[in-house]
Formats: sequence, C-alpha cells, structure tokens
Amino acid sequence: MAAPESPRTWPGTGLTRVPYWVYQDEPNYRAELRHIFEGPVWNFVCLESDVARPGAFRTTFVGEMPVIVVRAEDGRINAFENRCAHRGALIALDDAGSAKHFQCVYHAWTYDLCGNLTGIAFEKGSNGRGGMPPGFRKGEHGPRKLRTASLHGLVFATLAADAPPLEAYLGDDIRVRIARVLRKPVRVLGRFVQALPNNWKLYVENVKDTYHASLLHAFFGTFRITRLTQGGGVLVSADGGHHASTTINRPEDRVSTAYRDQGIRSEREGYRLLDPTLLDGVDEFGDGIQLQILTVFPNFVLQQIQNCLAVRQVLPKGPGAMELHWTYFGFDDDDPTMQRRRLKQSNLVGPAGYVSMEDGCVGGFVQRGAAAAAQELSIVNMGGDAAESQETRATEASVRGFWKAYRRYMGY
Repeated sequence: MAAPESPRTWPGTGLTRVPYWVYQDEPNYRAELRHIFEGPVWNFVCLESDVARPGAFRTTFVGEMPVIVVRAEDGRINAFENRCAHRGALIALDDAGSAKHFQCVYHAWTYDLCGNLTGIAFEKGSNGRGGMPPGFRKGEHGPRKLRTASLHGLVFATLAADAPPLEAYLGDDIRVRIARVLRKPVRVLGRFVQALPNNWKLYVENVKDTYHASLLHAFFGTFRITRLTQGGGVLVSADGGHHASTTINRPEDRVSTAYRDQGIRSEREGYRLLDPTLLDGVDEFGDGIQLQILTVFPNFVLQQIQNCLAVRQVLPKGPGAMELHWTYFGFDDDDPTMQRRRLKQSNLVGPAGYVSMEDGCVGGFVQRGAAAAAQELSIVNMGGDAAESQETRATEASVRGFWKAYRRYMGY
C-alpha cells in the first residue's frame, strides 16, 4: 500500500486505540477518497431494481465522485463518472430516470449508456468555420468507467482494476448473511437522505458497535428489541472490513434486571406504546433472529429490525460531514398486511425514528467533543483486542475490524 499523504502517524500497531485526528484531518480525508473509495474496494451504488430495464439509471457517488449507474440495452449494468469530458459539468442532473443516451446540458456533448462520448455539438463547425480539430478522436475522451458486480439484488462498483471479485471481497459468511435477507425480488417502499454533522467513519463505527445499541437507544432496551442480555453475537470477516451482528430473543431476558441494577437509562419502567401493534413482528426468515445489522466496507449497511428492512449508503462530504442515503424495501410478494407492518415499523429508524434518531446525534457529539483532542486516543477494548467473531454483543470486535481494514488500505 502507498504511504498516506497525511503527515500524521498512527500510535502503535494494535487496534484498541484510535486517534481523534483521523476524524478531523483534511489531508487524511483526501487520502481516504483516493486509497479507499477510489481504491480496490467495492462501493454499494444502488439496487438492481433501481435499474431494472434498459435505459433506467440512478445517480449516486463513489466517495465524492458523482456516478451514473445505468442498465444498457444488452442488459449489463454500467457505471461511469457523472462528468462531461468537455468542461466537467454533470452529465445527468436527476436522481433517477430513463434515457436512451445522456446529453450534457452545458454544451450538448452526448454519451451512450456505456459512458462513451458519441456526439459533439457542431463538431465540424458552422458555415465552414470552427469546430473540433481534424485529429480529435471522441473515443479517446470520456468520463472514467467503473467495474460493476451484482449480488442478491445489490449493485456494487469499483474504479480499481485490481479489486478482487465481489464474492471473494465479501467472503462466504457475509454472502450467506446477505442472502438470508435478500432472498427474493424487492419492492422499494421509500427513500430519504439524512445529512449528518460528523465524519463518515463515526457513522460506520456506530453501526458496527454492537455494544452501544441497547445503551444509547432507550427504546431498544425498554421494549426488549435488542439487549446485551439476549442471545446473538457478532460476525467479523477475516479481513476485518465487514460484519454482521444478530439478536435472538431469549425468554429469560423478560425477567432480567441487569440494566436496572446498573442504573442504565436504557430501561424505562412503566413506558407503554399507545399502538402496541408497532412491534407485532413475525419471524419471516424462520431463524428467530429479530435484528440483524450487516456492513460491507466501506459504505454499505443492510438492516433487518424485526420486519423493517432497509439498505443504507454512507457518503462522505468532507472531514466533518456526511450523507446517509436510506432505501426501505419489502418484497414483491408481500401481502397488504406485511406491507403495512413494514411501513409501521419503519418509524423505528431514520432521523426521527424511535431508535435511530440518537444515532443522528451521537456522531456529532463525538465530532464536537473531540474537536480540540486531535492527539488524544479513543479506547476500543470491549471484548478484548482482536478483530474476530464473538458469541456476544458486549464487544467492539467489529469496530476493531473496521480499523484493521482501514489501516491496511491507508498504509498506516
């Protein structure tokens, strides 16, 4: 790996201490865009159903690079930089749509569904004057193209020729956990974008942090959706970058007083739901797992909270800002009862969700709290010092896994 462009140095060789400058340093952030997002990783870009038919497209980002993802006439899914080769303007302005080709609004340069430059307005000039030089070759100019790969209805893209095949990148264990949820064609139920006032890594750490879920989120603890006293554990991929955490309800947890005994705010006695059907979940996957959160390095989250299913895409927007793109989904064969259940349970998550409104705040709390502590270190010791799977969620093993992968890509 190339040496990082940031002048900073990482303290020590272990995974249990993380310097706060890593969330603040501008040169380090710019190096992340090059070595991670534009490096040999697979970035989630959209669902296959978003580009189901030839000409269907979505615009998104790989790091800060704007990207068009489109289904070509031959059925292949292509991805290329959303940047006109002429003067750098966006080629496609809409979030989604259908097109036979793309034409830049600035000077009307035209591109096919593979991202090839096919037309230049007044290429031969006007009235025998002007135009492009005779030696100009359209085939030698165009936006950068990305490799794409699809798996269980998810579309990933990479700029790197040396990125491994997607299946190898994920590994068998993570692929099985993805297949568990995305087992049949999906139907999108809704989308939104959430702007967060924190570094992108703070959010990725948060979703990998199985330790915090029932401590920060009073709703989880009070209504026993996920608690550290329940069954489950955390799977960490061999390279550390990906993870899946699961919660399995145990009847004995109904009488556990562990949270109350420690004076933890996450368990609120006497609280009831005005509409208890919000939590009338069904075991649609037949394995007793009522919550699974899965991540793929660097920017993908797959969520199953009871019957609320969603994918989340993490997009960096500078050292201290990011966007979180949410897509809620069900399945094509959902009956009206299941669709209504999913829609009701979607109130658990999102910016104002009963659960994850706290996640929208806590990253900003860290960004602000550590603003003058660039040389100080956070402590990531729960569950030991390794980045390995564990049969408990009272651990930070998957957070350590993130830093294991991060340091490898960044050369720290």
